[in-house]
Parts: sequence; structure tokens; C-alpha cells
Amino acid sequence: MAPQHRHDSTARGVANCYNSRIVHVIFSALWTAMPLHAMLAIRAFNLFPQAYCNIQKPDFDDFTWLQGAAEEVVLILVVTVVLIHLLKVGTRRLVKLSQSQELIAGRRALQLRTLAGVLNSIGIFVVVFMAAMWTLPVFCMDIKPLLASAGVAGLAIGFGAQTLVKDMLNGFFILVENQYNVGDVVQVAGVSGVVEDMTLRRTVLRDADGTMHIVPNSEIKIVSNKTRDWARVLLHVAAAYDENSDRIIQLLHEVGSEVKNDPNFAGMIVAEPEVPGIERVVGSEVDYLMQVKTLPGAAQYAVSRELRRRIKETFEKNNIKAAGPAKVYVFNPDQRTTGQENS
Repeated sequence: MAPQHRHDSTARGVANCYNSRIVHVIFSALWTAMPLHAMLAIRAFNLFPQAYCNIQKPDFDDFTWLQGAAEEVVLILVVTVVLIHLLKVGTRRLVKLSQSQELIAGRRALQLRTLAGVLNSIGIFVVVFMAAMWTLPVFCMDIKPLLASAGVAGLAIGFGAQTLVKDMLNGFFILVENQYNVGDVVQVAGVSGVVEDMTLRRTVLRDADGTMHIVPNSEIKIVSNKTRDWARVLLHVAAAYDENSDRIIQLLHEVGSEVKNDPNFAGMIVAEPEVPGIERVVGSEVDYLMQVKTLPGAAQYAVSRELRRRIKETFEKNNIKAAGPAKVYVFNPDQRTTGQENS
């Protein structure tokens, strides 16, 4: 079991490194852009006197003003182009990173590329909007009413779409932290099933009955992933009370070894099957516990079905009596009967 534990630890380490690299790629581009944002913000919001807009209406015949305004506009355009370039470099690195990791499936890579596209489009919109806000004061246009109107509109939209914002923020961290992928069996927001699709806003689950559940990401507080790294088959094998316990345990060990060495199931079982012993004793029934660690997903159910089939055949071959239902004998003292059996 030691090699398997090392493999699991290595896989988790690579996954954690992958997630940290994603976060680093996203925030490094933002952190690089902060000094440029701060510089132009100081210039735009009059934290020091403007040199080229000191009158109510600029004189367009004054080439000195025109030269100063041109320098301002060129500076803003250069910084805007640099910011957009940094944003594209960051999202491009995110896409390249998703393609280079062996642990990431095709659908997962597609989701990360979608996330990169969303970040790219939103970032470009913010940069262009800020560039426009920096350019207007150069031509002596007062942007305070425009900013006030935008602030009121943004506040109204924020109150109306706060659930949508929560959905997208939670979906962003679900994708970045790799909490689950398409194809995983998870339990979220009180429902469980196979993840068929996931975006920044919602997660689509399909349960065992075929019902589709669409869960907003803001409703996801706790994620129970049932197909991450490995799964465990727990079998409670019932036998009659008077059967020899050591013999039952030996037979269960033999069945586990047979399945483990079967070429059809050897790749699905990641550790030696274990039979800890008797789990409980109830009346004339004794339950024996059997544990088998398998790959997650369909392998877990395939191994459990094969184990049950072989246990049944082994018990029949070795004349192991199955646990029967409890029997109650009622004696009527008024009648000369030896007893009446009720099951």
C-alpha cells in the first residue's frame, strides 16, 4: 500500500502545484498592471494640477495645448495597449498551462480556456473604459457627472445582480481550486449526481434516476466529491451464526485475492482487499466486513458486483449457510401442540 500512498500524495502535490500556478498566472498580470493603473488614476482625478487643461474651453488654435493634449493621449494609448497585452499574455499562459498538465482532462481544459476567455473579455472592457475616462479630461471634459451616473447605475445593477455576481465568484474559485470536474460524482446543495456541465454561473448534475439538477454556484457551500483519487467498496457479508468465523474470513480473503489477480479487474483495484473480521452479530446472523480500495467511478461498482457474485459461488461450493430470517416459536398452553412456527 505504500507505493499507492506515494502515488496519491504525488498526484495531490501536482494538482496543488497546478492550482497555485493558475492563481499565480491570473494575479501576476493584475499585479503588474497596478502601477500603471495608479499612475494614470493620479493623472485623471486631479491629484496634481493638469498642465494642458487650465481653461474652461481650450483654444484649438493654440498648438502648445494641442501638443500637450497629444502627448497625454499617446501616453494613455500606450499604457492601454500595454495593459491589454499583459492581459492577453496572462490568459494565454493560463490556456497553455491547462494544455500541458497530464492530470487535466479534455473537458477540464475546455473549461479553463472558457475561464481565460471570460477574464480576457472582461479585462479588455475595464481597460478600455478606464482609458476613455483618462482621455476625456485631456480635452477639458468633466467626467464627474459621468462617473456619478455610472456609479448610480452600477449600484443599481449590483443590487439587482448580486446573486449573479456570487454565482460567478463561487464558480471562479470552483474552477481554479479544481473542486470537481465534468464526469465526477458529487453531492452539492442537497443533491447528488454526475457532473454533466459546469460554468461560472451554474453546475448541471444528473442523478441515478436520470433527473437533471441545475444548481447555481452561489448555493454550493460544501462539495462532497465521491470520485476523487480513489473509492472504497464496503461489503457486509452475512452468514449463519453457527458457521466457523475463521473459515468465513479465510474464504473472503481468497475471493478478494482472486478478483485482485483477475486481469479484468486488476487495474481497477489499487490496494490489497482487507477483511477486518466480524462487523456485528444480530440474532442468528453474523456480518463480516470486507473492504476493497478501487479506482473511482464505474470501477467501484464493477468490482463490488464481481465480489458479490464470487462470494455467492464460494459459499455455495463450500456449503456455507446463509443467514436466515429470525424465527419465533409460540406455545399455546391450552392446546396439545408442540408449537406453531411463525416467520
